[in-house]
Amino acid sequence: MAKARPKVFEYVEPIGARVLVRKDEPKRETKGGIALPDAAEIPTITGRIVTISAVVENDPDMPLRQYDRILFHPKNAIPVDFEPDNQLFVVPVEDVVAVFRREQREE
Repeated sequence: MAKARPKVFEYVEPIGARVLVRKDEPKRETKGGIALPDAAEIPTITGRIVTISAVVENDPDMPLRQYDRILFHPKNAIPVDFEPDNQLFVVPVEDVVAVFRREQREE
C-alpha cells in the first residue's frame, strides 16, 4: 500500500495587519562596484509585497497594495518555510517603514 504524500501548501494568506513579503536578494556589491565577501553582506530589508491580509486591504488609511516594493524592519519579520530559497516573510504592517513609488500620492 502506497503512503499518502503530505499535502503541499500552495498559498499563504497573512492574518491581521500583516503582509507577505518576498525579500530582495542581498547586495553583494557596493554602488561603487566593490565586490563584498559573503561574510560582509549588506543586510537587505527591502522586498516586494506578495499578498496582503484582508485587514490591510479593507483599510483605506493603509497605503499598501500587492506588488508594492517596501522597506521594512526585519526584527519582527517571520520567515515562511514555503520555498527552497526561503525568501518569504510575514511582516506586521507597523514594521513597514516606507513604500517605493514612481510618483507622489495625490492628497
